[in-house]
Amino acid sequence: MDVFSRTFLPAAAETGLAVQTVSRHMPVFRQCVGSGDATILVARCSRPDRPVVGGYLLLLTHRRMVVTQQTRVLHRLRLHLNTELRELSNVTWSPDPRSQSVELAATAIDGVRERFVVHTQHPKQVWQLDTLLHHAFRTRLRPAKERVVATIGETPATAGPGLRPVPAR
Repeated sequence: MDVFSRTFLPAAAETGLAVQTVSRHMPVFRQCVGSGDATILVARCSRPDRPVVGGYLLLLTHRRMVVTQQTRVLHRLRLHLNTELRELSNVTWSPDPRSQSVELAATAIDGVRERFVVHTQHPKQVWQLDTLLHHAFRTRLRPAKERVVATIGETPATAGPGLRPVPAR
């Protein structure tokens, strides 16, 4: 049994997902996630801006975030989001123990801001989810370093070895 299978089922059971739901979404997740990637979180979620569109299932591993959608009427599955964690920017989440939910927001590489609400069964699970998200997005990812390729108005002395300044006319 590979790492993904070993960690996926316990993570799904921890959030109380039904076996039928897990097995239905598993082929889509298998196509997106490598066999050596460990699962951090599997949970039902919804979108606050589109609550009646259908149900979503969020999978978070150490490398990827995958969200599938199941339509309400025909129960068809479709891939909503499949991205590496390092390609997400401006990742924020806000735990709310009173409503027993965590709102997760991130900007995908195409510039689309994605927002999801994960509801939990107990207020303690809100803080467990907060810890998991902190581990996935804050401690495992290195901050992006600014890379300077060239600056405008660079002086000839700092232009680099072997480069001659162009005389002004």
